[in-house]
Amino acid sequence: MAEPPLDGATRGFFSALDRVVYGNPFSEERADVIQRLLPGQDTAHLMADREALARLVEPRLRPFDDPAALRRLSGGDRRLVESGFLYVCYHHHVPPIDAIIERQARHGESPPVDAVANSVIAELVGHGFTDADAARYFAFFYQLRRAYRFILHSLAGECPSMHRLRRALWDNVLTHDMRGFESGLWNRMEDFSTLLLGETGTGKGAAAAAIGRSQFIPYVPETRRFAANFTDGFTAINLSQFPETLIESELFGHRKGAFTGAIDHHEGVFQRCSPHGALFLDEIGEVSIPIQIKLLHVLQDRVFTPLGSHERKRFAGRVVAATNRPLDALRRQGRFRDDFYYRLCSDVIRVPTLRERIDESPRELELLVRLLVARIVGAESEELVAQAIAVLRRDVPAGYRWPGNVRELEQAVRRILLTGRCADGLEDVAGAATEDAERLAALLEAGGLSAHELLGRYCALLYRRFGTYAEVAERTGLDRRTARKYVVEYGGAASADSAGDAPV
Repeated sequence: MAEPPLDGATRGFFSALDRVVYGNPFSEERADVIQRLLPGQDTAHLMADREALARLVEPRLRPFDDPAALRRLSGGDRRLVESGFLYVCYHHHVPPIDAIIERQARHGESPPVDAVANSVIAELVGHGFTDADAARYFAFFYQLRRAYRFILHSLAGECPSMHRLRRALWDNVLTHDMRGFESGLWNRMEDFSTLLLGETGTGKGAAAAAIGRSQFIPYVPETRRFAANFTDGFTAINLSQFPETLIESELFGHRKGAFTGAIDHHEGVFQRCSPHGALFLDEIGEVSIPIQIKLLHVLQDRVFTPLGSHERKRFAGRVVAATNRPLDALRRQGRFRDDFYYRLCSDVIRVPTLRERIDESPRELELLVRLLVARIVGAESEELVAQAIAVLRRDVPAGYRWPGNVRELEQAVRRILLTGRCADGLEDVAGAATEDAERLAALLEAGGLSAHELLGRYCALLYRRFGTYAEVAERTGLDRRTARKYVVEYGGAASADSAGDAPV
């Protein structure tokens, strides 16, 4: 006999809960729904007591503890109640799942997880889920906790642009509708490439790592382990570091004897990337058209061939690419292929600059200093945080624009911890550019510059003014490697190496 449908109030409650279960935890909409379900409790209390809603849900699920009662509900009602059981089971097991993740993050090992897995599976099977579905939900719980941890802690900040970034990263990993992800997309995410845009030093590498380490990893009951270790799920390559003659080998690998100097087999990053992780192609705007074509074919066909081999290998991971270059301008100039761009842009995420973040919220600087001090010394220290903030207030000019972004701030904090000051390392961008321009004008008037010297000094001037090789290349029409060569040769070597374009 069919169970009577849920009454209006009960259906309304479980419908709202369903939006919480499958909603983005970094979205304001989800927070609003929780607030309506738990009226009278402030946001700070709800953040401190994440199980408050689970405790409210459990009594409402008791009429359906018997799986037979759940099966007698109509499809829509049954789905809503099942969401309640998933929510409660998830919160029952957050602490042990977090402990597994912490252990793996610290030691890189893949411990047996059968105790937690058996508990999750037994609880869900007891509520009418199949063994296979319960095992998949356990893997889903594991992914949710990893994604929340890495997105929240790798990208600290409370300004609006950082809230938007975290929301975008969650959608990138689990989509904007987790019900759709859970029902069919969880094993197809390798088809969705991501493009991260932002200036040097903003944290594109941290964003890419959060994506790579948060991918779905199946649980294998036969081995009592997950199919892969998330600590192996992120593979990165900075494409600007390799000359044209070596970049194919670094990407696709080579066989012994494939070219002069190939004295052994070499696995490229496409082969080393975990099928349950992501490959990060940093500085994608620097690669030549022939390399773009080869990468395009890999993204289209999901196969590649090492140099000197006829063996076709499958690539199963996701691709995350990043650049600080203006891709629209490069495409107009014919230096970045449209078809390659459209293969990369399933999702385009912009990482905000430090100056934007400070403009939105002056407290952002203090929050970042706290994070950086804890990262540098390995523990929280109010004394060192207070020292760093005091020196920054004393030494940093009002309105300083932090051209090196978070990376520059990190080095300023390190300098404070070492020397008690930071002014010596700050870039006097306007003053230095003015001095350089006056010096260059004097040399031009004297007629004492060769064409090579003129271009080199002009590149150095631009670098001191704008802080990135990409901007120098864009303004001079040079390729980035040539611009960098001139900057280093004509007085920009120190700043190029310290505030330059190394991965975050």
